[in-house]
Amino acid sequence: MSSKFSIFKKGLLDISPLLIPVIPFGIIFGAIGIELGFSPLITYATSLIIFGGASQIVFIQLLSGGASSLVAITSVGVINSRHFLYGAVLTEYLEKLSLIKKLLISYLITDQTFAVSNKYFKNHKINNHSHYHLIGAGVILWTTWQVTTIIGIFLGSIVPEEWGLKFAIPLTFLAIIVNDFRKLDHVLVMIISGISSLIFFDIPFKAYIILTPLIGLLSALIIIKFKKKI
Repeated sequence: MSSKFSIFKKGLLDISPLLIPVIPFGIIFGAIGIELGFSPLITYATSLIIFGGASQIVFIQLLSGGASSLVAITSVGVINSRHFLYGAVLTEYLEKLSLIKKLLISYLITDQTFAVSNKYFKNHKINNHSHYHLIGAGVILWTTWQVTTIIGIFLGSIVPEEWGLKFAIPLTFLAIIVNDFRKLDHVLVMIISGISSLIFFDIPFKAYIILTPLIGLLSALIIIKFKKKI
């Protein structure tokens, strides 16, 4: 038991530095949800059910902008499709667990928990309790996200509308992609995606949200193949 707890604690400690940007992000999301007109219950429910910052912001922004539920849910699915890759990588280390345990642990997998736990798994393949590292990292991240969302909901209900919290949405995504501006091929994909969103903006059901990233992915694939031939 002490071994399990020590591994659990190790996961908690390893992910702690990555919680620093999560705290303001969660607060911003909670506040934005209220700013966009959603009830505190609905805003918090997205953190409980979706549990993914970027996906949650896209989800509430699409619904507030008039997109259908189908488009909003599909968009979240597209954004979270990277988790299929995470699952494929982690299967090697979690294959001995029961299906129920795998499903419960999968709920805790995020970009941050995958990064720290995958590194731990590679260095501790023999340990049968390694999955407690992922549980420890996931539990503290989940708790932090839920608490900061609630704080943001409270702040969103008292912050004047004139402060323009909605503007935090594009700022948040700019902060995520700003590092990619250093690479020309990444910039080209961004430009192609941006132009595509303008061209297809008026197609029915706000489906440009789904079509644009697919065009961006296709352009990225073409660029990668072109670079390999050079």
